[in-house]
Amino acid sequence: MSQAETVLCPALMLSGIASGQGKTTITAALARYHRNQGRDVRVFKFGPDYLDPQILSAASGKPVEQLDMWMGGEAYCRQKLYEAACEADLILIEGAMGLLDGVPSTADLAVTFGIPVAVVLNAKGMAQTTAALAYGIAHYRTDFQFHGLIANALGSQRHAELIEEAMPEDVKLLAALRRDDEVVLPERHLGLVQPGEQFDLNGRLEAGARWIAESPLTELPPAVAFSDQHIPAPPKLLEGKRIAIAKDEAFSFVYAANLRLLEAMGAELSFFSPLADQPVPESDAIWLPGGYPELHADKLGSCKTTQAGLHLAFEANTPILAECGGMLFVQQTLTDLEGNCYTMAGLIPGHGAMRGRRGCQGMQSAMLPEGEVRAHAHHRSRSHDTLEPISHGKRQRHPAPGEAIYRSRALTASYLHLFFPANPEAIAQLLSDPQQN
Repeated sequence: MSQAETVLCPALMLSGIASGQGKTTITAALARYHRNQGRDVRVFKFGPDYLDPQILSAASGKPVEQLDMWMGGEAYCRQKLYEAACEADLILIEGAMGLLDGVPSTADLAVTFGIPVAVVLNAKGMAQTTAALAYGIAHYRTDFQFHGLIANALGSQRHAELIEEAMPEDVKLLAALRRDDEVVLPERHLGLVQPGEQFDLNGRLEAGARWIAESPLTELPPAVAFSDQHIPAPPKLLEGKRIAIAKDEAFSFVYAANLRLLEAMGAELSFFSPLADQPVPESDAIWLPGGYPELHADKLGSCKTTQAGLHLAFEANTPILAECGGMLFVQQTLTDLEGNCYTMAGLIPGHGAMRGRRGCQGMQSAMLPEGEVRAHAHHRSRSHDTLEPISHGKRQRHPAPGEAIYRSRALTASYLHLFFPANPEAIAQLLSDPQQN
């Protein structure tokens, strides 16, 4: 890589006019199609999403990383893309919400790294209007490379013809995809259903690959030059530390980048399942990540072996990080969507209750005694009768206080999901020697 240490790789950003357009379905289908052709496909997800990457990883056969210039920074994102380009035959990036939504937006990421953008539009219930929307997106901003439109969920060949006939000459219709129930991915209240809970996910992905094979999307996108950022390795601040991590269908919202950072800092990771009532491994710190405890509250309420291990660790002042679903688990009770109330681990005061479709999401910084860590919130529950917070999250673009952050002994709990690479030093201290309350 002598010339500015750059590497070329075909790359495409899959965005949409809004959420719910079929971006994940199409990105997963593309990844599986090209994987079936023998290509090494690397997929990224823009933003802090946990669920879409699980589907995209199943489709591509490779780990899927989140790219977010606010949480991780531009240099971090540049390095991840470069590393992928060094090995991949194709890079796909799935956007978040609509193309221009958020600061930074999907479009901002595409501009920063010179990645062409395909916009997905669910055209159910419209025909020629599809062309007008495509024209508006293509011309509203002129600083990104608009690769073309993917019209999705079409009802017939005539539907496709009406859209194609109306398209402006300077806006390319990349594909007109028919609605196919065998391809559509199932959803629930926080997003897509996790792969382990889906019936025949592989069959849906293979059907998606056939769906793509019948469209013009089989062509590789343009090659993009990706450059090396030369990010130094993190210091070995967790050398010799053993970190136990809850991992099952109730606790699955884990960034691969977080795990990789812990290992790079010298930590030894072990995993346990509260749903299976496994003992908490002997460890120097415990991480209870977010997930879907509300779907498994009855089992979590009766996992006495796991709960006993957590109580012993708490009393021994073992550092514990409980994020969102993990925080619901360490409180006293959890009420599910049907109104059933279950007893939880009870390490700290508080009662969690699901709220149907009402909730909170957004980027925030966790203002910890150990330092500021970029994070985000995404939940449809509330907690009451809790501890007094030690601080609150700082919202990205709003002055109101963000999520409450609690601490009792060496346990830190919040609705915030932390992005560890944003501040490795703070994370190392949090998991080794937090300021105790």
